[in-house]
Amino acid sequence: HEKCSKCVVLTITELENYTDGDGDSNSTAEAAATPAEAGPANFDKAIEGAGFGLFNLMLLIVSIPAQSAAIFESSSMSYILPVAECDLRLTLEDKGVLNAVAYAGMTISAVAWGYLADTKGRKKILYWGYLVDAVCVFGSALSQNFIMLVVFKFLGGLVVNGPAAVLFTYLTEMHGPKHRSSVLMIVGMVTSTATVTLPLLAWGIFPRDWDFVIFGLNIHSWQIYLFVLGIPSLVSGIIFCFMPESPRFLMAQGRNEEALQAFQQIYQMNTRKPKDSYPIKVLVQEVPNRKATKDEAIYTIDEKSAEEPTKPQGRTLLESLRAGLQQMKPLARKPLLGLAICCYVMQFGIFLGMNTIRLWLPQLFASMAEYEALYAGQDVDASMCTVLEFSVNRTAETALNYAEACAEPKLISMDMYINNIIVSATGFVGYFFAGGIIRALGPKRMMTYGLFLSGTFGLVLYFSVNSLMTLIISAIFLTITGIAVSSLLGAVVALFPTQLRTVVVAIAMMCGRFGALSGNLLFPVFVQIGCLPPFIMVSSVLLLSGTLSIFVPNPAKATFS
Repeated sequence: HEKCSKCVVLTITELENYTDGDGDSNSTAEAAATPAEAGPANFDKAIEGAGFGLFNLMLLIVSIPAQSAAIFESSSMSYILPVAECDLRLTLEDKGVLNAVAYAGMTISAVAWGYLADTKGRKKILYWGYLVDAVCVFGSALSQNFIMLVVFKFLGGLVVNGPAAVLFTYLTEMHGPKHRSSVLMIVGMVTSTATVTLPLLAWGIFPRDWDFVIFGLNIHSWQIYLFVLGIPSLVSGIIFCFMPESPRFLMAQGRNEEALQAFQQIYQMNTRKPKDSYPIKVLVQEVPNRKATKDEAIYTIDEKSAEEPTKPQGRTLLESLRAGLQQMKPLARKPLLGLAICCYVMQFGIFLGMNTIRLWLPQLFASMAEYEALYAGQDVDASMCTVLEFSVNRTAETALNYAEACAEPKLISMDMYINNIIVSATGFVGYFFAGGIIRALGPKRMMTYGLFLSGTFGLVLYFSVNSLMTLIISAIFLTITGIAVSSLLGAVVALFPTQLRTVVVAIAMMCGRFGALSGNLLFPVFVQIGCLPPFIMVSSVLLLSGTLSIFVPNPAKATFS
C-alpha cells in the first residue's frame, strides 16, 4: 500500500484497516514478491514471507499424534470398561466415574491453562504438557486398582487440556490467512481418524492373552492398550521441544527480535535458503519492547511512544486477571449476556447428550454381544431395555460375587469391536459432508435441525429391538450431533466481537466438558432407576438446546466485527 510505505511504526488498529474482506492482508502477495522489505511488516506479511513448505508439513505431521493424544485421553476409558470389569471389580457407578473423570480435570483446569499459555508461551505449554500427559497415561497403564486409575485419569485430563487447546492456536499462528482454514480442516480429519483408531487398537490388543507380572505389577491386555495410547503424547512432547515459539505470541509480547528469528528459522526450512535472505527485516512494534521480561502477560495493545521505556512494568497474576475481567465486561451486559448464556447452555446440553451415548456405547455393544451369545439359538428379545437390565445385573454380580463371576477370563465378542468401528467410521465420513451440508442449509438451520433430530434419535434408542437397530441409530445420532457442535462453535465465532471470541469459546468448551462429566455420572444412576430415564435425560437436553438455537441470531447476518 502507498500509505504503508510512508509509515515507520503502525499500530494494530491501523494494520487492520488494510485487510480485505476475507481477512487476508492486501500486502501479503508483496511479501513473497519483494526481495527485501524496507518498512516494518505485520504478522500476516511476515508469515507469508516465510513461505509454505517443509516446516508446515512437519507441523501438520506432529499435529497427528498431538491431537490424537487429546482424543485418547478423553475416550479411552469407554473401551476398557467391559474388559477391566473383573480386574478392577467395577460397579456401574465406577464405570460412570471412569468415563467422567478426565472431563473433570479438563473442566477445572481451563482458566489456568489459558493464563499460562498467554504468559509462558505456546511452545512450553505444548512440550511440557504432552510430556507430563505421557507420564499420566503410562501411570494409568500401570494402575492396579480403581482409585489409582481414577487419579491418573483425572491428572491426565487436567494436564492434556492445556496443550490440546494451545495446539489449535499454535497451528493457526504458524500459517498465514491463505492456509489457516485448510490446516484446521486437516486437524478435524485427524480428530475423526483418532476416534476410529481407538476401536481398531482395541480390536487388535484386547483379544490377546497378555497377562503377566513385571516388578510385582499385574499387567493385562487393557493396560497394554493404555500404554500404547500414551505413545502419541510422548512423541508429541519430544518433537515440540525442537519447534520454534509462535512468532505471533512473541510479537504480542513485544519480543520482536525473537519473533524475527522464528520467522527466519521457518523461512530457512521452507526455502532451503540462508536465514539472512529472509525478505522481512523489521517487524511492526505491537507493544513496547519487553525484552527483559519474557514471561509477562500483556493484555492491551497501545500505540508505541517515541520514547522507549527503560524498564518494563511487570504484572502480577492478580493484575493480569483483573485486566482480563475488565476486557470481558461486555459479556455481562446486553445484548451479549443473553446470547452468551444461551450458547453456554446449548454447549452443556449437546456435550451431555453426545458424550453420554458415545462413551457408554462400547459397554452397551459388549453387553449386547454377551447377551446374544448367551442366548444364541433361542427366540429372545435383545431390546435396549433387556440388554441394559442384563448389563446392570451382570455388573452387580461381578461386584458382589467376584470369585464366581470372574473365575474364567471374560471373552469379548468381535461384534463389539466391529460395531464401535462402524460408528466411529460413520462420524468420519459424516465430517466430509458436514461442510457442504452447513453451506447448503446455513449454520443456524443446520444447528437447529441437527439438534432436534439428535434429540429425537436419542429417544428412539430406547425403542431399539436388536443390536443392528442400535448400531444404525447410534451412528446417525453421533454423526448429526457432531455436526451440530461444529455449527454452534462456528456461530460463536461469527456472533461475538473479535476480542471476546476466544474467551467465549473457552467458557463454552468448559460448559461442554461439565456437561459430559454430568451425563456420564448420571447415566448409571438413571439406568438403575429404570430403562427410560437415561434416554429421557439425553433427549431432553438436546431438544432444549434445539429450542434455544431458534433464538440464536443467524451467523450469516452477524453485525459484530
